Amino acid sequence: MITNASLPELTESEWAVIKAVWQLEPCPAPTVQEHLAGQRDWSVSTVRTVMERMAAKGLLTSEKLRNLTLYRSAVSRQQAQLGELRYALKNAFDGALTPMVQCLLESERLDSGQLDQLEALIAAQRQARAIKIRTRKP
Repeated sequence: MITNASLPELTESEWAVIKAVWQLEPCPAPTVQEHLAGQRDWSVSTVRTVMERMAAKGLLTSEKLRNLTLYRSAVSRQQAQLGELRYALKNAFDGALTPMVQCLLESERLDSGQLDQLEALIAAQRQARAIKIRTRKP
């Protein structure tokens, strides 16, 4: 089972598969292969192999029904995204969050609405932390 302490770092192929699984679950490998046909030129056996490896890594669960194996996600979209962000933070920014956010802000074209949303998220985090600190004090 994947926990926040052991968030996944997915490969490009695993991202393609898990996105399909999130949309289709529970689903067999042929359904995922059909779904990905426009993006990937993979055979059903290739998709099945990727899915079996993902199940072994704890990213998917599998259930055998007669001659059909159904797969479900074992990680949420948020867990997978957080795993990717932590990987980038650790490897590209040596764990320093501010330079990572600064890099994103400077390299992306954010409109005023997006900046307002970011400011609101920061304000909400500050408020939540202040409440948490106040409730801890006797």
